[in-house]
Amino acid sequence: MLQTIATRLGRSIAVVLLVTMAVVALLSLAPGSASEVILGENATPEAIAEMDAELGLDQPVWSQYLDWLKNAVTGDLGTSPLTNQPVTEAIAERLPVTLELAALGLIIALVVAIVMGVLSAVRPGSALDRGINALSAVFLSVPAFIAGPILIYFFAIQLQIFPVLGWSDLSEGLGPNLQSALLPAIAIALTEIASFHRLLRTDLIGTLGEDYIAAARAKGMSGTYVMFRHAFRPSSFSLITLAGMNLGRLIGGTVIVETLFGLPGLGQLIAASITTRDLIMVQGIVVFIAVVYVAINTIVDLSYGLIDPRIRKVTAAA
Repeated sequence: MLQTIATRLGRSIAVVLLVTMAVVALLSLAPGSASEVILGENATPEAIAEMDAELGLDQPVWSQYLDWLKNAVTGDLGTSPLTNQPVTEAIAERLPVTLELAALGLIIALVVAIVMGVLSAVRPGSALDRGINALSAVFLSVPAFIAGPILIYFFAIQLQIFPVLGWSDLSEGLGPNLQSALLPAIAIALTEIASFHRLLRTDLIGTLGEDYIAAARAKGMSGTYVMFRHAFRPSSFSLITLAGMNLGRLIGGTVIVETLFGLPGLGQLIAASITTRDLIMVQGIVVFIAVVYVAINTIVDLSYGLIDPRIRKVTAAA
């Protein structure tokens, strides 16, 4: 067990290092620097060179990365040269928005997909199943950058149920907060609904064809009891894995939605930081997202044993 944990920890560290190195390498290829953004378009080459030296940007890329990495392992992700704000502080300010948006989108996707998956699996090939599959295909073909403007037009501009832009914090009340979060959450949930539904439907249909399900039905158990007591749990492993992976991806992938709806989250911050060549801010956010992604997937792996006791036995034996 300890060896397994050590192996996962080593892989996680390697993933985080590779991700940050890739980000630094890619941003180093882009023209310009943070000094040019700070000094403006009319800055002289001498002034830019002087500020580069002051900020340490005149050093080789690998040297800058190693200096940053030495501080990062102690929890210091650096300070933005543009805003003079510590990266950890900026992440703490923006994280609640992104986390709520990703979690709400995932919850919406899971609830809707489970309902659709169960209804489809009960009578595969029926008119209801075909209709749900068609709806799932529509959801899958509408990415967030298309769904967002459509939702804004109908529900915010035409019906005026939700605000067009902006964010209301929880301190302002649950109602205003949900009003500002629901539309963007639905926008990111649509494609997740489609992928969750298709995966769960396939697994449920396979499980419902097992002999022990037929035996349970022969004992006179109701269809609902058989579905949720005997079929749903063993069919949910792939769904849990995908949901866990997608939560980590959603935390780092809300750039488009946060930009469309004007939400002050991590996605909008990293997009602005890339534009202004704020490498320190980008590196810090990427490290945070990578750690969260790895941690979520580890928790998902460990949760299998809580769902199926047979996995706990196999793990213990190993």
